[in-house]
Amino acid sequence: MSSLEERDVGVAAAPGSSSAGLGVGAVGAAVEAVAGVAAMQEEVGIRREGPEPDQDEPPKKRVKIPEGESGKLEERLYSVLCCTVCLDLPKASVYQCTNGHLMCAGCFIHLLADSRLKEEQATCPNCRCEISKNLCCRNLAVEKAVSELPTECTFCLKQFPRSSLERHQKEECQDRVTQCKYKRIGCPWQGPFHELPAHESECSHPTKTGAELMGILGEMDQNHRRDMQLYNSIFSLLCYEKIGFTEVQFRPYRTDDFITRLYYETPRFTVLNQTWVLKARVNDSERNPNLSCKRTLSFQLILKSKVNSALECSFLLLKGPYDDVRIKPVIHHHSFSNDANETDYVPLPISDSVECNKLLAAKNINLRLFIFQVQK
Repeated sequence: MSSLEERDVGVAAAPGSSSAGLGVGAVGAAVEAVAGVAAMQEEVGIRREGPEPDQDEPPKKRVKIPEGESGKLEERLYSVLCCTVCLDLPKASVYQCTNGHLMCAGCFIHLLADSRLKEEQATCPNCRCEISKNLCCRNLAVEKAVSELPTECTFCLKQFPRSSLERHQKEECQDRVTQCKYKRIGCPWQGPFHELPAHESECSHPTKTGAELMGILGEMDQNHRRDMQLYNSIFSLLCYEKIGFTEVQFRPYRTDDFITRLYYETPRFTVLNQTWVLKARVNDSERNPNLSCKRTLSFQLILKSKVNSALECSFLLLKGPYDDVRIKPVIHHHSFSNDANETDYVPLPISDSVECNKLLAAKNINLRLFIFQVQK
């Protein structure tokens, strides 16, 4: 018997109750039962649908989805995380201006180098706020996000995270370009890695005669002697009695011409009891080096002291202890006198224009100078 029936029986058994009272009691009990069932259904519905949203809670941000097809998440992130200058995903460090606009390391350095050549303040291409190495900072979160985005291997065309792509292309990809192990004896073969065993089993170079191999080894020895000549020269200079070296700092200046040009000069310094100065210029002082993609630096060594006799010296520039610029050492020779107290401009032996932009973007250029006095 249900609770509703029990209530009806109880009401009916009550002495002295009228028929009107009986009807009112049954209706009231029925109303209470229906209200209880509705409350139970409402409670179950709340459990299924979750809690009601808080009216004071701010509205959730909606992800902006392009019209038409929504597209993959990676494709939408490309436009968000790309460099504002080259519009490509950064491959290394990511810098941001004070307003949060992103620049890859190469474009950031290039902007600073251009501003140095133009004698202007470097600005963000998006918001035109000032940028510099002190004002901008790296965005490590974007660097990590970009490293996890998928990219295509140039050899096998498969998708890999950017963080593991380099290792895959160098060590794991079966379609990566490789060379025959008999390259040292003249084999010119290049091809995909999975074809390497078949080629090496059929390569004809291991069966060459001794005369043919001697010709190849002669060319290799000639290249090796050319590379070792520089090091042997440096070792010979280290045997000199008078050797001096110092850290030099090139500081940027502008000429007094109508069209000013950028040049660098060091403060006076003393080496081997003589006073010297170094000067440097960009692209041999061409009119608009900022319009050229290829950029070079050249320098000259100037003797400021007066000498009684000719001072024959050898000198070379190397990178400083706190810089990461790549410089290939080159030895220069000059006989200094009161009439010939400065050398010709000689190229600063940096590897490419990227290294030149790094030097131009820096506040100062810090290098190390070695001077060897030739004994007569």
